[in-house]
Amino acid sequence: MTETTGVAPAVASPDADGPGGQLDVIMQGTVFLDIVFTGLPSLPVAGTEIHSEGMGSCPGGVANLAVASSRLGMSTGLSAAFGDDGYADFLWTTLAEQEGIDLSHSQRFENWHSPVTISMAHNRDRAMLTHEHPPPVPAAELFDEPPLARTAVVNVGSDSGGWVEKAASNGTMLFGDVGWDPTGEWSTDVLAEIGRLTAFLPNSGEAMAYTRTEDPRAALMELAEQVPVVVVTCGGQGSIGLDGISGEEEWVPALPVNAVDATGAGDVFAAAFIAGTLRGWSLKHRMAFGNLCSGLAVQQVGGSLAAPGWGDIADWHARTVQRSATGSRPAHALRHTYEFLDDVVAEHAGSSAVRRASATIARSSDA
Repeated sequence: MTETTGVAPAVASPDADGPGGQLDVIMQGTVFLDIVFTGLPSLPVAGTEIHSEGMGSCPGGVANLAVASSRLGMSTGLSAAFGDDGYADFLWTTLAEQEGIDLSHSQRFENWHSPVTISMAHNRDRAMLTHEHPPPVPAAELFDEPPLARTAVVNVGSDSGGWVEKAASNGTMLFGDVGWDPTGEWSTDVLAEIGRLTAFLPNSGEAMAYTRTEDPRAALMELAEQVPVVVVTCGGQGSIGLDGISGEEEWVPALPVNAVDATGAGDVFAAAFIAGTLRGWSLKHRMAFGNLCSGLAVQQVGGSLAAPGWGDIADWHARTVQRSATGSRPAHALRHTYEFLDDVVAEHAGSSAVRRASATIARSSDA
């Protein structure tokens, strides 16, 4: 960890690591305080005031992925810069104590304002307002010596500072995602980095833009020339994937849901896909699990707030089994698709299973 003159970092580690003392998954990036307003009659315009029916506060940014991973039972390590303000206190406590995420490779800094994003959800869409300053130390430098981990999530196209290569040399499997390019250039130089990945998980818009194709499957085939496993998520159309090692090519339909907020859905899919990889599942089952978890998430509002735990998955499984038994044909089809989860869900059923949390900065005053 880079030495600084900031406040001393608190250390927050999970109670138990993965096999052999390794973490299951590591990642680095920026953590935002997300404040989400829901139930808006319209989006605000200049000179007006409107009232929302609901509000929630939660960690955002890379924390969406970290929370999704931890709720699926993976020991999760996150490296990020945190400020010394009240927002940072809330973010650190929520991630470390509520979600059980290892923050021992994160650090807090004096006089640095936590990044904040306001999200206003309306009519199945959202408008966002963000305020942030560059961290005193680049996030990649905090992760100069990554811990031993079975997997890592890499943001393709960002400066990793060398930790990705070190993680790979330790035997860590690399899973990559890629962000939206606000410049509209979609430089193909970004794709030069994906050859080191175990799996690449872009959405269809990103995949087509970077490969200069007009069809998600064409983009899939282009990307499959460069990385062993590629999965392209296609929103309500599900996901398509190709495993060049096993020879599997799959299309898995999305869970039929009423989507409310897609914030963090790609992060939830990635976390579920990694969890399935660590369990040795086939490509089809990993994709189906990703579709299930992201489908459960988009029915809720608020990024990391919406990420399901095994308790939520067990609840959905029980409802589907019941509906199938009473003659529902769609439920019977879902029952067949997700039969591979029967034994896993049984491991996590019960009141102690992890479920979604209500992380809000006002929770003390609400009590």
